[in-house]
Amino acid sequence: MKARVHVTLKNGVLDPQGRAIQHALGALGFQSVQDVRQGKYIEIDLNEKDTGKARQAVDQMCRNLLANTVIENYAIDLVD
Repeated sequence: MKARVHVTLKNGVLDPQGRAIQHALGALGFQSVQDVRQGKYIEIDLNEKDTGKARQAVDQMCRNLLANTVIENYAIDLVD
């Protein structure tokens, strides 16, 4: 089973990388870009058949290491 984790900053948290990307896109002529929020994408291969156990394990991974839950949100997608 494969877990896909998307980690993004919570709304209201300053995103300097997103702001830099927005300015760079504007400089490249993409004037319609109003805002950019930057995040990270993580793929994890799991040796687990039970979807519930896999989700629980990845959720714990996110809480313990992959995301700073004070300032970041995360979403987990599981694929067989």
